[in-house]
Amino acid sequence: MKEAIEKILASLAELKCQNEKEVEEARVRFLGKKGEVTRLFEEFRTVSPELKREFGQKLNMLKKQVTEKIEDLKGSVASSGASAAGKEDETLPGDAMGLGSRHPVSICRQEIINIFRKFGYDVAEGPEIEDDYHVFEALNFPPNHPARDMQDTFFVSGGHPNPLLLRTHTSSVQVRTMEKSKLPIRVVCPGRVFRNEAISARAHCIFHQVEGLYIDENVTFADLRQAILLFAREMFGEDTQIRMRPSYFPFTEPSAEVDVSCNICKGKGCNVCKGTGWLEILGCGMVDPNVLEASGIDSGKYSGFAFGMGVERIAMLKWQVNDLRHYFENDMRFLREFNTCVEV
Repeated sequence: MKEAIEKILASLAELKCQNEKEVEEARVRFLGKKGEVTRLFEEFRTVSPELKREFGQKLNMLKKQVTEKIEDLKGSVASSGASAAGKEDETLPGDAMGLGSRHPVSICRQEIINIFRKFGYDVAEGPEIEDDYHVFEALNFPPNHPARDMQDTFFVSGGHPNPLLLRTHTSSVQVRTMEKSKLPIRVVCPGRVFRNEAISARAHCIFHQVEGLYIDENVTFADLRQAILLFAREMFGEDTQIRMRPSYFPFTEPSAEVDVSCNICKGKGCNVCKGTGWLEILGCGMVDPNVLEASGIDSGKYSGFAFGMGVERIAMLKWQVNDLRHYFENDMRFLREFNTCVEV
């Protein structure tokens, strides 16, 4: 046993390791279940009583020296930055990285745009921080008009006649388009909008809209209805029906809310459509002559229609999502459900 202890000490003095793997191999060699030091402790049981004290002390000292040596080697390897596998093999393939997918709101927004592009509509965009004139006044919202209360607004600056604010609808883009574009005008205006509303399963303070505008000579309400019907059938299926209910918007007259036949129960009534067989998707109407005149368009010669829809609302109906907040929480379990969605 004495010779075995001296042999281990000699090996220990010459022990060198280049990386963490070699350090671990050395630890197993000396201190593992079948290691050299472990084996000596097992043999210690057979030592005669008069020699147990001497060899017991030597074995304890040996184990201490081996343990300290292993710890020193670990520290040395760690400080040198050596990897556990030794020299890095640059020919090995890299770790696969999962590819992301488009957000469901982006998918739905693009699908809406693509549908109207097939009908000859261009795309117009504008600033999210707007002035009061383009968001309200040019759209037939006079100062202190009660209709302004329909949209609870985030103001950026105040104290002057034309304050800045976060746009409450993308209708402001329609105004800028009417001011700058040549007639006829046929555009859709996608974008993010902001309203000071309580967040719930059916509402959010941030959401996305796609609004449309068509101005030309002899545009009628029948043209508006046909455009909405074609869109609904492209989005929800060829059997989709629409109905238009009278409504009020300051910038259109006459105005209507549009419902589509429920694509889940096929109009028979279910919990999604609350038993009515219909689901609301957008608001629309004929552009008010005051709005045309405010942008320098002769309302005696030209007429037009406008419509606006919430992208999240369309996406909820299309994919039967029951809570608007899912679109804003970045829950990967929810977003992965749309990895296989294909844009039109």
